[in-house]
Amino acid sequence: MEVSVDRALCYGSAECAHRAPDVFAFEDGYGVVRPAAVRAVGEPRIREAVLEAAEKCPSQAIALREQGTAPREQAAAPGERTDRT
Repeated sequence: MEVSVDRALCYGSAECAHRAPDVFAFEDGYGVVRPAAVRAVGEPRIREAVLEAAEKCPSQAIALREQGTAPREQAAAPGERTDRT
């Protein structure tokens, strides 16, 4: 799984670093993916923490992508528009 943080969306709550410290760090006021985290995400305990961090991110700045697929998008809330135009 590939993990990234969109700095344009992140507003620095540090939820990611709190929920999955093996994968995320908090630097310069933003959540970032630790460079060595790519190998760690394969472990079930860490993968679960990353999924939770993405789900609980208040700014929805975490993108998850399985190798060879499009980024995982959050489901729209009932009545929410999904076209961003």
